[in-house]
Amino acid sequence: MPSPLKRNPLTIFQRFFRTETLGGLILLGFGLAALTIANSPLSEAYNHLWEIPLALGIAPHQLSLNLHGWINDGLMAVFFLLVGLEIKRELLAGELSSPQQAALPIACAIGGMVVPALIYLAFNSRGPAAHGWGIPMATDIAFALGTLNLVAPRAPIGAKVLLTALAIVDDMGAVLVISLFYSEAIVWSAMGGAAVTLLVLIGFNLFGIRRLWPYLVVGVVLWYFVHASGVHATIAGVALAFTIPARSSGGGTTPLLRLEHALHNFSAFVVMPLFAFANAGVRIELSLQHAEIGFGILVGLLFGKPLGIMIAALIAVKMGIARLPQAVSWRSMAGYGLLAGIGFTMSLFIAMLAFEDPALVDAAKRGIIAGSLLAGVAGAVMLRAGRSLRDVN
Repeated sequence: MPSPLKRNPLTIFQRFFRTETLGGLILLGFGLAALTIANSPLSEAYNHLWEIPLALGIAPHQLSLNLHGWINDGLMAVFFLLVGLEIKRELLAGELSSPQQAALPIACAIGGMVVPALIYLAFNSRGPAAHGWGIPMATDIAFALGTLNLVAPRAPIGAKVLLTALAIVDDMGAVLVISLFYSEAIVWSAMGGAAVTLLVLIGFNLFGIRRLWPYLVVGVVLWYFVHASGVHATIAGVALAFTIPARSSGGGTTPLLRLEHALHNFSAFVVMPLFAFANAGVRIELSLQHAEIGFGILVGLLFGKPLGIMIAALIAVKMGIARLPQAVSWRSMAGYGLLAGIGFTMSLFIAMLAFEDPALVDAAKRGIIAGSLLAGVAGAVMLRAGRSLRDVN
């Protein structure tokens, strides 16, 4: 009997695509709202809002973060849990489950991460600004898929799957970059606690526990230890995801799919809009201060992403290890590459990890917003111009 994880893969993808599309529109609305308020007389109140302290626990064992910290470290762990579940599903039964299927999105994702990082470093090769090289590597899957559905709703299903798989591999790269390069000094006692907690979660899986609540309860403990260790707390979400069982005990829906389905709407319609509203508010001003940061990000997203994706795809196809999806041309691939340059959410997240100086963070945010907007518009124009795009499925 085939694994329940492999049932109705197209239905799973279509549900995922619809959620990401609507989520992208809501994300855009909250991002624009934050941008508008930050450039209005309400800007001071907006900035003070995120500094409100909130403490959880009983003294003296309280964890106190401001509202901004709870959103970025706490709620975003839910987003990364969903990312981890999507990665695990794709590796086991999706577009990354076989070398033939995985070759093209993996190649495109690598090219789309390496080239933007190199372009950024060409503008910011030294000093604190150099630490932001990971910012233009990211793709915002919700914005990218939402834009694609708006401008090319009849695009081939293979193109939609490719863009989704590419963004998921991109997320894998972002998680790796965050854990290796954007974590603080390690507190080894807390890291030891995280390791023991992770072993407990793995034990749950090995002993056949299929209820989700034990994983989620211990997952909160894992988040606490990871947060205290100096590794960014959101990595706990990815680690928890990889312990969630991908098989059911009685042939029904797997725990992995149940949790992924339960988190999708919460992540798309609560977590991501709150993150956008808390982090997209930046003053738009004509200042040359730290302009090289914003310009490096803009060029990396607008030109580096599609260039890296196209070069990697061309090499993979010419070497015979991959082929373009049905009804996808090289011209349309350039359009999809531009949409992958919409870095918004993950780019903002990495920017706040990369820089401590608020002036550098604001410069990075301006580059992210401008680069993502221009990449989205350019991709939309290119795909709308491709009148031959039809959903052959």
